[in-house]
Parts: sequence; structure tokens; C-alpha cells
Amino acid sequence: MLFVDIQGAKMPALGLGTWQLSGAACEKSVRLALDLGYRHIDTAEMYGNEAEIGRAVQASGVDRASLFITTKIWTNHLRAQDVGPTAETSRRKLKTDYVDLLLIHWPNTTVPLAETLGAMMKLKEAGKARAIGVSNFSVGQMTEALTKHKAPIACNQVEYHLLLNQRPILDYARGHGMAVVAYCPLARGQLTDNGVLTRIGARHGKTAAQVALRWLVQQPGVAAIPKATREPNLRANLEIFDFALDAAERAELDRLPGDTRVIALD
Repeated sequence: MLFVDIQGAKMPALGLGTWQLSGAACEKSVRLALDLGYRHIDTAEMYGNEAEIGRAVQASGVDRASLFITTKIWTNHLRAQDVGPTAETSRRKLKTDYVDLLLIHWPNTTVPLAETLGAMMKLKEAGKARAIGVSNFSVGQMTEALTKHKAPIACNQVEYHLLLNQRPILDYARGHGMAVVAYCPLARGQLTDNGVLTRIGARHGKTAAQVALRWLVQQPGVAAIPKATREPNLRANLEIFDFALDAAERAELDRLPGDTRVIALD
């Protein structure tokens, strides 16, 4: 496993995304992932599955200190008076005294960013969130958080994969000590049959999806959180740390990204 540094903490570069997982299926998938060796779990208030994840973590017997758990606050709870209680509800459901990373899920232009960040920083100071960050923020919004409000933003979680160029966000994040966490890293299956990925994968005995994930985590400061429920896919996603892309392969893949989004921004 590779790790991404976020303000002195080590975040596993590969985690489990849990968007659209719910109920018993979510609990089963998270427990299986933990049994296989996943130690980075990503969830959110809006996903409605924090309780299932909490039960899976508790049942797994994995030491909490070895886990990295991220959750996010939804847009209707970004007022200062709502941030603390919302985060407390998430911690209670997750059966943990703290989360490793607490994010603003989406920007909300009707709530002053300073108000939300101020409340989040209080949670960080109290040890209830080891780090705070944002998700789906533009470079301009990242700049406001860091320079205007002096918030200790640890990462920006955004859609990022081989079909979507996120170079401006990557460059800004790296220049300011922030990590980038890639959601939808496999573009919802659109990379499975990509000819370039398939050809490069054949050289390494890997699938196109494994090459796509390796391309992400081999970049400095980038982590990926693919969603998977079936054991073969969970295992395959973990099996990307026994090979590396060479400079020529990375250069060829770097030429692929375009402007294909799988998640609408509005």
C-alpha cells in the first residue's frame, strides 16, 4: 500500500468508496473490504450508510487506530450551529470518537464559507476531526478557503480519472500542501474497454481498471476511492501495488484525459 501525507497523517492511497451502498449490502461489502485489508473507508452524511459502516467496522475487530475514515457534511448542514451536531451524529453512527477527515461535501454559496470552516476548525481543535477538507471545490474556492480564511484544508475530493483532466486543481493542491482524493476513479466503467489501458495492462498482467487506478495513485499526493461490492473486484482494486507504470506508459496515459464527467456539477 502507498500512503498520501495529509498534514502529518498517513492516508492509504486506495480506499473504498461507498456512495449508493446501503443496508445489509453496504455492511457486508465494508466488512469484506476490511477483511481483505482495506483500511481507508469513505462515506458521507448524504449517503445514509454511516450506521452500516460503523457496524461493519465494529464487527471486523480492526483496530481503530489503523483505520482512516472520511465523512462529509451535506450542504443543508453547513451553518455554524449545524456543523457540530451533524458531525456528532456521524461519529455516533460510525461508532468512533473521531473521524480522520471531515469534508464539506459540496460548496453552498448561500452559507459564508468562513462560517462553515470556523465550525469545522473547532472540531479539529477538539480532536473530533483529525483533519478537515473540502470536496468538489474549484481552484477559486480552494483559494478562498486557504488564503482568505486561513483554514488548514488537508484535501479536495473531486471526480478524477483518465477521462477528466483536473490539472488546475492538482497543481494548486500540490502547491499548497493539499492532497487530492479521486472519486469515480474508473469513470463508472467507461475505462474497462479502453484500448490504451488494455494494452498497457497486458504488459503487466493487469486489467485496464487496475492500470487506471495505478495511474492515479502513482501521482504524488493523489488517492483513489473506487466503489466495489463483489470480492473479485475488491481484491483486484487492492492488487495495484505490485507493479508500476514506467515513464513512457505514464506519458501515454497523461495524454488521454479530456473533459468527460460522469457526475454533474449542477
